[in-house]
Amino acid sequence: MSQGDERGYGGNEPGGRADDAYSTLGGTRQTRTRLPGGVDDGDGYGRRPARNSRSLIMVVGVVVLLIAAIAFANQGGGGASGSDGEKKPDAAGAGPTAATGTKPVQGKNGTIASGFAHDEQGAQSAAANYAVALGSAEMFDKTKRDGILEATHDPAVVATLKADMAEAYSAGFLTNVGLNEDGSTPSGLTFVSRTIPVGTKVTAHGADAATVEVWCTGLVGMAGQGSTKPVTATWFTITEKLRWVGGDWKIESSSQAEGPTPVNGDNRASTADEIAGAVEGYGGFTYAR
Repeated sequence: MSQGDERGYGGNEPGGRADDAYSTLGGTRQTRTRLPGGVDDGDGYGRRPARNSRSLIMVVGVVVLLIAAIAFANQGGGGASGSDGEKKPDAAGAGPTAATGTKPVQGKNGTIASGFAHDEQGAQSAAANYAVALGSAEMFDKTKRDGILEATHDPAVVATLKADMAEAYSAGFLTNVGLNEDGSTPSGLTFVSRTIPVGTKVTAHGADAATVEVWCTGLVGMAGQGSTKPVTATWFTITEKLRWVGGDWKIESSSQAEGPTPVNGDNRASTADEIAGAVEGYGGFTYAR
């Protein structure tokens, strides 16, 4: 049965529409009706009311306004600007996790970013990069750990922190995560420890001090055939108290809390070899707001 036969739109039915079932005026299925007492327009139909032209003008006006709004949003990302084009800190678009557009720092202290801006954006960038370093697999090697602590912390607290970390990363702790007692990785396996910042938030800021929360997800475990410590994902928030020391932001103290944790998805878990290949094949980032 054709569409025309089913719905009565065929051109052969008495009183039916044209061959095209949708061939009414402009494809809208509207019909012309002669208005009683109207002035004939020459084709046997009454003249259209004048309000149609006004409706067209209104539609065009709405379209123009929409185009202008889109163009304005694309220009500045919704943030307010001063006379020199610099975004104000209380602009609507400067939310806790909204990008500022500032390029990542170019400096390096070993493998860790350095030379952060002396402002809130710089403090957030420093906190994110330091969270990555402190959650890396290198922290399980004493020599590398000491270098990371020196690069990320206020020199005034480094000595004490090194001693505390040496106690925390004990032989028992290392074996519990699947490593050898000296922190080395068993043959044939790949140790995974990565921290990935999801967002940052400044909770306090002064001229030379800032407190920044870094919401993170992390990977930790042992990848490879025969692993008894599979790689798992965790969610946590690191709070870093930073000080401006020696021309850069450094950690004075930090703490960690669980979550916020989203609901797990239904992704298929990858094999141990796939995880090991991903860790070895994908590098990290330099984070900046």
